[in-house]
Amino acid sequence: MQAAAQSAARTMNKSPLTLAFGGLLAMAAGIGIGRFVYTPILPPMVEALSLSKAQAGLIASANFVGYLAGALLAAMRLPGSRRSWLLGSLAINTCCLAAMGLTTLLPVFLALRLMAGIVSAFILVLSSALVLERLASSGKSALSAVHFAGVGVGIAVSAALVPMFSEWRMMWFASAVVTVIAGIAVAFLIDPDPAPIRVATEATPRTISGKFATLLAAYGLFGFGYVITATFIVAITRGSGEIASLEPYIWLLFGLSAAPSVALWARLGARWGPLQAFAVASVLEAIGVAAGAVWVTPLGIVVSSVLVGGTFMGLTALGLVAARQSGNGDPRGRLALMTASFGAGQILGPVFAGYVHDHAGGFTLPLLAASLALLAAGALAITSSVTLRRPA
Repeated sequence: MQAAAQSAARTMNKSPLTLAFGGLLAMAAGIGIGRFVYTPILPPMVEALSLSKAQAGLIASANFVGYLAGALLAAMRLPGSRRSWLLGSLAINTCCLAAMGLTTLLPVFLALRLMAGIVSAFILVLSSALVLERLASSGKSALSAVHFAGVGVGIAVSAALVPMFSEWRMMWFASAVVTVIAGIAVAFLIDPDPAPIRVATEATPRTISGKFATLLAAYGLFGFGYVITATFIVAITRGSGEIASLEPYIWLLFGLSAAPSVALWARLGARWGPLQAFAVASVLEAIGVAAGAVWVTPLGIVVSSVLVGGTFMGLTALGLVAARQSGNGDPRGRLALMTASFGAGQILGPVFAGYVHDHAGGFTLPLLAASLALLAAGALAITSSVTLRRPA
């Protein structure tokens, strides 16, 4: 393992900062835009096509079903290099974005968002494995914050881009153009693998410890807890007369809060431990989610956007760091299982929220349920931390 790390370090021609920036662009294109651009496009798309909130939630959940499937596939033995799979996934992500503007059929929307979800999981798992491994081998692990900041950067870019267009189709096309540019840059910034990846045994762990199982459950609850706000916050803002004027800004604020948050939570994770920091971030995010339900005022929706935007990527990174530290060997399997658990929570969230909205007339109950899920995730993280410290 040490020899492999030294080999990777010798063959890495780009500087660690250049590599981290390549990871940032991959995450921005595949996750920040590929997954989350649906949030600001959702309101005009729903109005133009007369979609119900349940249908809108179903389209969102199709993406998360794909994300779950992609996470499981990414844990398998893949022929060739991780970089080739990463670049191919970025290309497919762009095609899916562009194709969303070429149809009005719900089944096609579902298929496209399903495929986009699959490749977004590949992008997260493979780019994280490539970038984090190489940064660690060069002694620059702190630059992982730059890599994870890509999600917030992508959200902020999409928030600034989407309002430039009045027609929902053009919003999808413009998003695709941005991801093409980012994907080309990634090809130049992330070096080829030193050799094709050959895994002697399956990347997925054969056994799961009690500590890791608790962490998986916490991560799944986190996926459910954040995703309702992340999917519907722009729609919630547009649908409330008192705060509707904030619609062009609330998603931008969400992304700007997310971009620097990973560095903050990484520092707190290093000081307190990743699981303790995960618990604190879960509580803050629970407060932010609840604020969107019970405090529907300009200040309340800003608090919700800042707290959820400022914690969800920190929680994502802290969970993956904890997973990497929970075992030895190739971390790809553990990262993939965490991503799968996260994806399972995300699948349920939008469908649940859309169904309850259409039958109860609002998002209050789904948001409160999500807030409780985040509190439970924090409690499980503390339990997992105690299990880790308990003497054998």
